[in-house]
Amino acid sequence: MNKTNHKNVIVAMSGGVDSSVAAKLLKDKGFNPTGIFLHFWKDENYSHQEAEAENKCCSLEALADARRVCQQIGISLYTLNFSNVFKKEVVDYFLNEYKCGRTPNPCVRCNKSVKLGLLIKRAGKLGFDYVASGHYVRIKKSKLVHKLYKGRDKDKDQSYFLWTLTQEQLSHLLFPLGDYKKEEVRRLAKKFKLPTASKKESQEICFIPSGSHNDFLKKYIKLKSGPIKTLDGKEVGKHQGLPLYTIGQRKGVEIGGIGPFYVAKCDYKTNTLYVVDNGEDQILYDDKLIAKKVNWIVGVEPKLPLACEAVIRYRHKPVKCKIEKLIVKNNREEYLVKFKEPQRAITAGQSVVFYNKEEVIGGGIIDLAGN
Repeated sequence: MNKTNHKNVIVAMSGGVDSSVAAKLLKDKGFNPTGIFLHFWKDENYSHQEAEAENKCCSLEALADARRVCQQIGISLYTLNFSNVFKKEVVDYFLNEYKCGRTPNPCVRCNKSVKLGLLIKRAGKLGFDYVASGHYVRIKKSKLVHKLYKGRDKDKDQSYFLWTLTQEQLSHLLFPLGDYKKEEVRRLAKKFKLPTASKKESQEICFIPSGSHNDFLKKYIKLKSGPIKTLDGKEVGKHQGLPLYTIGQRKGVEIGGIGPFYVAKCDYKTNTLYVVDNGEDQILYDDKLIAKKVNWIVGVEPKLPLACEAVIRYRHKPVKCKIEKLIVKNNREEYLVKFKEPQRAITAGQSVVFYNKEEVIGGGIIDLAGN
C-alpha cells in the first residue's frame, strides 16, 4: 500500500454507531478518513415490498445513515459493490456447509474473504494506507510482529470472528474502538452529534431477510424428511431435513406430546436424527476436537504441544486446552485440541479460536475427533 504519509484510511461505514464513531475518532487523531459503504448480496426472491428483504448490512436505510454521518463528520463517502463475491464466498459457502452436515460461521468467512480481506486489497489499489472498521478488538503493532487482542469491552469483543487475519492484513488495519466500551461509544456519538447515536444494532445473520434461519435453508437446500430416533433405536417422530439441526439443539425438535428432546447425532448415511431426553446427557459432551485450516496470527506455528485457552463458539466461555499437531496425509496440517474438561455441543463447521489470556493466538475450523 501507499506509504507516503501513512494517514489515508478507508473506513468501512455500515450506517451503525460503531463505524460512525470510529470514523470520527480517526479524523480527530489527524488521519484522512474516507468512508466506504459496501453493497453485499440480498435475496431477490423476496418481495421488493418487504422492508425485511434487504441485507441489513447494506440496506437503503443503512446507506442513508452512513451518508448523513459522513456529512456530519465532513468526509467523503463512496460505495463498492461486493455482491457477487459475497454471494460466492459467504452465502454459497453457508449453504454448501449445511448440505455437508456442518454448521458454518458466515461472519468469520465474510471478514476473511470480503468485508476486510477484499477491502484491504481494493484499498491498496486505490492508494490508501489503512482500512478501519468498528470492530471491538485491539492490535498491538511493532516492527517485527502485529498481535491481535480482545477488545476492552468483554461483552462486545469480536476477536472470535477475526482469527483468520494474517500479518500482512493486520499491518493495514485499524480498530479505533478496541479500547472503548459500548456505552462509551454511545456517549461519544451523542457528544459528536452523530445521527446514529441511538440506533439499534442487529445480531442476526445479515443476508437472511426475515431473520428465520430455517426458512432460508428450506428455500435453498433440497431437504428430505426422515425418522427421529432415540439412541436405543426407538422411532419417536419425523424430522424436516438434517441440515436444520445441530448438536445439542432443543428448539425445533418438535415431537408431539412427548419430550423435550435434544439433538445427539445427525446420521446423513441413513438420514436419521438421533435425540436424547436429557440436555446434559454425556453423549452431548466431548473432550477433544480436530482443528482444520488453522491460522496462526503471528504467521508461524507455536511450539507444540501448546497449553492455552479455546473458545468453541461466539460468547462461549474460554476453556483450558492442549493443542497437538497431527500427522495428516497430502501435507494437510491438522491439530488435535484436548480440553481439560468435556465441552457440550462441539459443532463441526464452527470456529475454534485459541487465546493466551487476552491475545488471539490463532484458530481453525472444527471437525469432530474421529470423523
